[in-house]
Amino acid sequence: MGSSVRELAGATPATRDRYVDLLRVASLGAVVLGHWLMAAVTPDGVGNLLAVVPALQPLTWLLQVMPVFFFVGGFSHALSYRSLLRKRPEGSEDSVYSAFLRARLQRLLRPTMVFVLVWGAAALLVQLLGGGGGLTGVTLRMVTQPLWFIGIYLAMVAFTPPLLRLHERYGWAAFAGLAGAAVAVDLLRFAAGVPYVEFLNFAFVWLAVHQLGFLRADGRIRLRRAALLAGGGLVTAAALVALGPYPLSMVGMPGEKVSNMAPPTLALLAHGLWLVGAVELLRAPAARLLERPRVWRAVVAANGVAMTAFLWHLTAMFGVYGALLALDVDLPEPASAAWWTQVPLRLALAAALTAALVAAFRTFERPAAPTSPGTPGASGASGAGPLAALGATLCLLGVLGLSMVGFGGLLDGRTALLIAIPVSAPAAVAMTLGGWLLVERAGRRTP
Repeated sequence: MGSSVRELAGATPATRDRYVDLLRVASLGAVVLGHWLMAAVTPDGVGNLLAVVPALQPLTWLLQVMPVFFFVGGFSHALSYRSLLRKRPEGSEDSVYSAFLRARLQRLLRPTMVFVLVWGAAALLVQLLGGGGGLTGVTLRMVTQPLWFIGIYLAMVAFTPPLLRLHERYGWAAFAGLAGAAVAVDLLRFAAGVPYVEFLNFAFVWLAVHQLGFLRADGRIRLRRAALLAGGGLVTAAALVALGPYPLSMVGMPGEKVSNMAPPTLALLAHGLWLVGAVELLRAPAARLLERPRVWRAVVAANGVAMTAFLWHLTAMFGVYGALLALDVDLPEPASAAWWTQVPLRLALAAALTAALVAAFRTFERPAAPTSPGTPGASGASGAGPLAALGATLCLLGVLGLSMVGFGGLLDGRTALLIAIPVSAPAAVAMTLGGWLLVERAGRRTP
């Protein structure tokens, strides 16, 4: 792997925006570290450190960096789709869309499907043998929770072409429209008490952040606007939390009536604006740092396994706690002095186990051979675009459903409510697998 990383790093075009790659890795790394730190595991169950020590909740204004990942996604999706459009023969837009979906989703769905199938088989075996209680049961329920991010990202990829056209026509006004829709949703939710309207902000908030990535791709977030985004977003988020119905934490907290995350709120959108502005203000010094060969090689290496590490990091964390319990190691009371003393050891063990899981599964993150739109074959066939869109929708629903229901209760038919429809783990896996196969069929070129 070392030689291939060195070759990839050495072959980096001068035009590549290396800072985007750094942001992608850093944002996923921050999420992983945040999950490891927030887990308050005892022999009696799993809690949240932020609930045990509420004074730590302001840290979420730094560690809740998913908006940065979605912002980077918008940048990358704009470049990728435009690259395919430039190669498009006249009249083959369906082929561009299907090839775009396949290319963007491969590195996302291939490692995700392996994760889902491995964990599904393991969960079934555990429950057939009569297990599934205690920490094992908690693990089966919680290990899929980060998949919500995959589902949201799938939607962003699927909506890229129409939203990119809106951006090219209206620029900042397109972003303002999505942000305004998020404002309207929260007004209807909190001021008018309209039921269920809040779920629309899963789309409006995250797509507004994604739209900022389009603006960056066109060079329209320069220093002055970055400063305005950072300052304005931070002041707005603080005012909304201080004066409105929004909680302080930018991640979900157990038992709270309102969460800034599920569904996203206007406060989270303002938080996303300040983060986007802040990382843009750091672009120039970071770009100079990334010119150093060793630093750039580290970023290239991390990018090659980032999604695999993200998928398996909770598996590693629960594996560490399970091993400690099996060895009769005392798990101190969360936030006690003994608990903080154990933190470095737990983090080191979780990192080591994650590295082992990455070594086992990283091959599935390598992209398959690219396809060329407009070449005779499946991608140019009539209806390829709608078929790819149907596949992406099934993947989205399946992944979101699985993030909610988990792998616990496979044999007793446990379900979770997804858009008013009960979804079981087997049904969610079937939707994800079926959707992936449809995207592959629509986007694959055949001779």
